[in-house]
Amino acid sequence: MNPYADTKNQVVSTFRDHPRFICATCSAVLALQDELISKSFSGRDGRGYLIHSAVNVKLGEKEDRPLLRVLPRHTVALRLITGVHTVADVFCVGCNDRIGWYYHRAADQSQKYKEGKYLLEREKMVKENNWKLDD
Repeated sequence: MNPYADTKNQVVSTFRDHPRFICATCSAVLALQDELISKSFSGRDGRGYLIHSAVNVKLGEKEDRPLLRVLPRHTVALRLITGVHTVADVFCVGCNDRIGWYYHRAADQSQKYKEGKYLLEREKMVKENNWKLDD
């Protein structure tokens, strides 16, 4: 699937009564909050969330990319290379915004836990809790 093709008509409305993450641009549902693995990842434009699965997304081309981990709590942000990963950029089906990437393969054995998972950037999503108030 071409990540830049118009796919707005393919957005699926799902997980209506569950806490979820939605696209900050078009409000398409992206993932259940229960699918969150970790909040301690870095995306291209800031913090990222490692998530088991996602919906209403499409993948770009696979590419080998050296990825960094940024530790912002230091006086100077410390950047650690976590190794080369085979990843594909992830795009929202509703608006075509790039919202993160998908880990196809990790070269380093210590990074294999990321394979088959999504890194979604925090700034590209909104946390929607779907709380219900009693009348």
